[in-house]
Amino acid sequence: MKTLKVGIASYKEMKARTLAIARGSLRVGADEPKIWFTSTESFAKVLSAKNRELLGVIAESAPESLEKLASLTHRAKPNLSRTLKTMEAYGLVQLKRGERGRIAPKVTVESVTLNLSLKPDGVGKKRQSV
Repeated sequence: MKTLKVGIASYKEMKARTLAIARGSLRVGADEPKIWFTSTESFAKVLSAKNRELLGVIAESAPESLEKLASLTHRAKPNLSRTLKTMEAYGLVQLKRGERGRIAPKVTVESVTLNLSLKPDGVGKKRQSV
């Protein structure tokens, strides 16, 4: 499995970064984040202790359906579905259709590295790792 590199930047900073990349004035390095969150709070919400525990259950048990995962975690299937779709959008899990249309979640990363600039205009500049 791989390490997912994420960063924190405001919408304004991400827009400026995207435009700089499109203009060719900024080249994205291989060690830079591929996934961006708009705040540390949104990052913390997606990777809360409860959600990290969920990722651990998925990685260890490889459930063949959301029903099985709901049974293992004692979480409601609709809540699991929403959480997993969010995690999929951030590249943490993959949701695959299996037998009889069942959705089987799979963890796609082993760890997450957060790059967080301590300066307000830190997007696209050398970043501090936390």
